[in-house]
Amino acid sequence: MPLVIDAHQHFWKYDPVKDSWITDEMQVLKRDYLPEMLHREMTAAGVHQSVAVQATQSEQETQFLIQLATAYRFITGVVGWVDLQSSGLEERLRYYQSVPIVKGFRHIVQDEPDDFLLRHVVQQGIAQMGKAGFTYDILIYPHQLPAVLKLIEHLPEQPLVVDHLAKPLIRQQRREPWAGQMRALSKASHVYVKLSGWATEAHWQRWQPEDIYPYFDVVFEAFGPARLLFGSDWPVCLLSATYAQVKHTVEQYVQRYASDAYDAVMGGNAQRFYRLGN
Repeated sequence: MPLVIDAHQHFWKYDPVKDSWITDEMQVLKRDYLPEMLHREMTAAGVHQSVAVQATQSEQETQFLIQLATAYRFITGVVGWVDLQSSGLEERLRYYQSVPIVKGFRHIVQDEPDDFLLRHVVQQGIAQMGKAGFTYDILIYPHQLPAVLKLIEHLPEQPLVVDHLAKPLIRQQRREPWAGQMRALSKASHVYVKLSGWATEAHWQRWQPEDIYPYFDVVFEAFGPARLLFGSDWPVCLLSATYAQVKHTVEQYVQRYASDAYDAVMGGNAQRFYRLGN
């Protein structure tokens, strides 16, 4: 039986100040989401391991995720947050090198100006992460893809993964210029993409797989099954779909390909990219 890994999920203890991004229309998210809840969903859906990803830009949250991963063995990796622009970044990365469960880092770039990834200090910070052995998750909107295309010119070896397919405009059923930019991005062999977050970019609760699959077509054609990772984006996905629906929608699409593609997308690529188990 193939190993299935959810490469993108979150945990939090809800706080209206810290979690101010959760608006009134996101009422379902205004509560605690902790490992026991996720593990029930994963077990029912046939998912074996997960990677916990930051949702708040603080090292306090990173420590919270580390503690959870220490207590729950199904959490096999943590993507935390550290200040990319800090003069003390090197020291912080040395500390995280001593915490093997931490595999990489992410910054909420979608909330930053379009030139954020082009700043020298930011590029220098991401490069330092690579030298220290960490991956970097890229969270952006489609209009920020041009900056990512320039970023990869400066980071030719840094392992990078684009979260949520770069949030294409599924609700509007628009694919360009996103599709062309993703094809251009795919030429960099060290860049991966997560098949995550798509449910909340579609019409909440009213989407059909046929709304989503044209976007999957683009990334499968461009990146191939060897550079795509399944992720649920739980609990954020609950705004639009159940955990089981998200997993089923992805696996039904992947089953169009050979069995080795299924094994790669649904677990093997996450294991390799994040060095899970190492």
